[in-house]
Amino acid sequence: MKRRPGIGACALLTCLLAGCGGGGAESFLDAQAMAQLREVVSKEQPRLPDGFTIRPEQAWRMPFGQADRNCRAVLEPAGGQAPGQALTAQAAVSYLGDGLGEQAGVGLARYANQEAEEHLDALSEAMRNCREVHTSSGTDMLLHELPIEQAVQQAADDAVGARFSGRLNGYPYALDVVLARVGDTLVSVVHTGMNDVDTERTRKVVEAAISMVNA
Repeated sequence: MKRRPGIGACALLTCLLAGCGGGGAESFLDAQAMAQLREVVSKEQPRLPDGFTIRPEQAWRMPFGQADRNCRAVLEPAGGQAPGQALTAQAAVSYLGDGLGEQAGVGLARYANQEAEEHLDALSEAMRNCREVHTSSGTDMLLHELPIEQAVQQAADDAVGARFSGRLNGYPYALDVVLARVGDTLVSVVHTGMNDVDTERTRKVVEAAISMVNA
């Protein structure tokens, strides 16, 4: 999706890349909201594609330690590290698939004062500025546009996506990432696999994640 962020989003992107706003004075964590999100993500998810475990596991972790700040900003929310400004609650889990190296990570982050929209704008800009991930350990991946399926566009207020593909520690690897907004909630999804990932399965994971918001 090609969008141009406003001044507020640009300011948030600057703060995002600088690492500010995470749990400080501008974060309003709500214990009740946190408990609600954690209860939602702790439930079994029968809507996941066939072959995925329906029981959630620990939050997904990026498989590489070094990455461009923009790339890290795009991937961190799916692991439970969403932007902190005006954050009221967040929770993250992962699910194992039956494909080689297949895993799905889901992060939900709820915001006050319509900040979810601003954060998605800022993350969309970071996604446009993330071009590759390269490390000395043999990781070399390029970022490509991932078209957002119409079904996801209809289920969410807004959504953007990208695919990382190349090699992870010398082995063929691919990773889809989709960031969507549903009301005041940022929904972040990653879908990984060795060699390749199936776009249709990514869509179904995203739809399952979006359904959690209204659960």
